Amino acid sequence: MLRELRIQGLGVIDDARLDLSPGLNVVTGETGAGKTMVVQGLGLLLGGRSDAGLVRGGADKAFVEGIVELDSGHPAVARAEEAGAEVDGELILARTVSGQGRSRAHIGGRSAPVGVLGELGELLVAVHGQADQWRLQRPEQHRVMLDDFGGKPIATALAAYRALHQDWQDTRAELTELTDRARERAQRLDLLTSALEDIERVEPVPGEDVDLAAESEKLSHADGLREGAGAAHDLLAGDEANDDAPHVIELVARARQALGGLIAHDGDLAALEGRMQELGVLAADIAADLASYLADLEIDPARMEQVQQRRAELTALLRKYGESIDDVLVWSKGAAAEAAELAGSDDRIEALRGHLEELEPKLDAAARKLSKARDAAAKKLQKAVTGELAHLAMGSAKLTVEVTSDPAHRGPHGVDEVEILLAANAGAAPRSVAKAASGGELSRVMLALEVVTATGSVPTFVFDEVDAGVGGSAALDIGARLAKLAQHAQVIVVTHLAQVAAYADRQLVVHKSSDGHITASGVTAVEGDERLAELARMLGGVSDSAAARQHAQELLDGARQDR
Repeated sequence: MLRELRIQGLGVIDDARLDLSPGLNVVTGETGAGKTMVVQGLGLLLGGRSDAGLVRGGADKAFVEGIVELDSGHPAVARAEEAGAEVDGELILARTVSGQGRSRAHIGGRSAPVGVLGELGELLVAVHGQADQWRLQRPEQHRVMLDDFGGKPIATALAAYRALHQDWQDTRAELTELTDRARERAQRLDLLTSALEDIERVEPVPGEDVDLAAESEKLSHADGLREGAGAAHDLLAGDEANDDAPHVIELVARARQALGGLIAHDGDLAALEGRMQELGVLAADIAADLASYLADLEIDPARMEQVQQRRAELTALLRKYGESIDDVLVWSKGAAAEAAELAGSDDRIEALRGHLEELEPKLDAAARKLSKARDAAAKKLQKAVTGELAHLAMGSAKLTVEVTSDPAHRGPHGVDEVEILLAANAGAAPRSVAKAASGGELSRVMLALEVVTATGSVPTFVFDEVDAGVGGSAALDIGARLAKLAQHAQVIVVTHLAQVAAYADRQLVVHKSSDGHITASGVTAVEGDERLAELARMLGGVSDSAAARQHAQELLDGARQDR
């Protein structure tokens, strides 16, 4: 609820603070005192359009601040925190309008776009005045009001419909995409199939490109390799064609013989002789390996040609599908999976079409069930609201809630268009309520709707001109209905009728004073004799009239009895 409203420099209001009750608050005061500025201030606080003309003459800016008490689970808390606001049981909203028309908004102590104030406003306050009947002026809100009023039967039917509708939408979207992209998929499948056939024809082996490169290098230098390896072998083990040429193995053996009779006399020399022995064994091993290498080394021009041809085949794959044969094989695996998916698209299309055929009758049945629930709720709502209007000086008016179904139009909320119609007078044709009612009548229609459909979703309701054009017993009925609504939510009403004000839990009086140059208005809460005097003024124009005060007391007593 809105606990406090502070207004400075707005219109005729210099500085005013409204301490508000959780129940029914009425704002009264003489004509021109600035009652409408209270509603204007609320409008600014809730994201309304700013206007430099609202700034009080002589003031630099207009400032409005409101303190709202909120439960932690209220959706406005989440939205405010998204905007960076701090919310700890209460939320402070502020709006400033400069004399040049520039506007700034603050939410929970943080600067924020004015649009966020508007979003919070729709969650926190429903304003019903001459120009603020947004719920009746937006056709989609007619459906929202009916669905809220319908309660669990509509909520259950709507949830079932939405689940089917989402499945239906998703299925249609996937089917449309697959159908529209059929040619593109066919071209992609042909490309992948051709590539896979290329790779399959070559049958590459992991790492084959690396192995063939090494083999090609070896075959290209076979003559040099044979000559070098042979020379190394002869130097280690000797050349059969030249037995006199010294070689490593023989020279190591001679060196050992030179030390053979002496190693017993010196351990260091014995160690050196041992290393010579190891050197001889190592030279013999290397010579044997070189001999084996020479035996295996063949100069085969035919093999060289085979290697070069195979490398050319692999290089053709590398140019198209990867940096290495391993990369090509990885790409091939992914391409095969994609090709399998594309090849199965026709089967998927048939499956989706079959699923749609199953879904559509179920969706139509769910839509009919939802429409039936709305029809039942519409009859109850129009009867209840028409009954309320009879107590709001609109006894000849008849409200109709029209539910029009179009099975061909399956929207996320069903197949129904909901419109609230009003016949303001007996015999008049029902018209859209936003067009059929005057400003005051529109406020009363909204009051009747709020009384009947009150769910607590919006914690505060504001009514301006709800009592326009009525008086007497009809005004008492309006006051009683506002008090009834205030049992479920906070209500703020701007009124000039004592019959309405008598039902208030808190009466706030906008008063003005003048020094001949500047008029300033403030707001005070009145109780006891002060309230009786204000009601008397509203009844007779003077606050000290005995008859008016007696009448005012009767109004207060009657209002207390109604409660």
